[in-house]
Amino acid sequence: MPLFRKTAVCIVSLGAAMATFNLADACTRILWNDNDYAVMVGRTMDWPESTEPVLTVFPRGVERDGGKVGPDVVVEENPAKWTSKYATLVTTIYGIGSADGINERGLAAHMLYLNAADYGDRDTAKKGLQAGLWAQYVLDNAATVEEALMLLEDVQVVMAQAHGHDANVHLTIEDATGDSAIIEYIEGKPVIHHGRQYTIMTNDPAYDEQLALLEKQDFSKPASDMPLPGNVNPVDRFQRAAYYRTLLPDPENEREAAAGILAIARNVSVPFGAPYKGFGIYNTEYRTATNLNTKRYYFELTDSPNVIWADLTEMNLEEGQPVLALDPDDISLSGNVTDRFKPIAAPF
Repeated sequence: MPLFRKTAVCIVSLGAAMATFNLADACTRILWNDNDYAVMVGRTMDWPESTEPVLTVFPRGVERDGGKVGPDVVVEENPAKWTSKYATLVTTIYGIGSADGINERGLAAHMLYLNAADYGDRDTAKKGLQAGLWAQYVLDNAATVEEALMLLEDVQVVMAQAHGHDANVHLTIEDATGDSAIIEYIEGKPVIHHGRQYTIMTNDPAYDEQLALLEKQDFSKPASDMPLPGNVNPVDRFQRAAYYRTLLPDPENEREAAAGILAIARNVSVPFGAPYKGFGIYNTEYRTATNLNTKRYYFELTDSPNVIWADLTEMNLEEGQPVLALDPDDISLSGNVTDRFKPIAAPF
């Protein structure tokens, strides 16, 4: 049995998914937007059990209710409702939201765990969006980081709860131009770090504190004998990713670009059994790498021997087409799996 697989079910209700764990993830995101080949982004998903990841393609024209988590209503007044403008390729989490993905315009989004997240009291003047659909809302409706930030001004992220557990997350987005933004809710207010310079993201503390801690490290002249923080906590992972990102050589092709971003993702991954202070064991479950220019999405399950990828541009994304999905928990999968996706009933 694979190390992470405790059930074969890919889509479950919120109550079952969150009965033991928060709907969130302790992870690392790395943006490589200063090479001469392509804008690449990678992330790790660190979690104490399987999040039941499913690679899912949504065509244009999908209707969504951001006030629901599965059948459960979490936003009773003025919920965000929309019909998707853009098609998306995402990795779902427990079948109730999207943790990671890209849309057909080259905008990518990633949700990571943030214990300090505080969405504040409900402001019914704004459309309420349950936290599990935060990334999907952006991907469905925006083509660029600038456009996404404008759309989010009219939305309030709302905590999704079940059995006393909360969805504490922050969101990072980037587009095919290399623009980047990190959005956190701190003490009830959205705090936005917007600019190409924001390339690394992990978890707690809040992002401004992470940047202050990074400034204390002198990575201006990286060398092989330079001591690096080597633990699995989010501060060490943040600084280690920042260091190795500065050393990446310019790629000459897609293969080198994907390999470069995955090399750093593997370096900051959490090995099996490594203790994560205050939370227990949070192994890295999977890694992704995305080419925002070609819309090619790479996925690597840590207990599988193969990297797989799919090309969003090679799929039928027209409105009315079925939702497509692929369960990556299959060791026979390898290389380009674009033609292995099969129609399913739409999750969420």
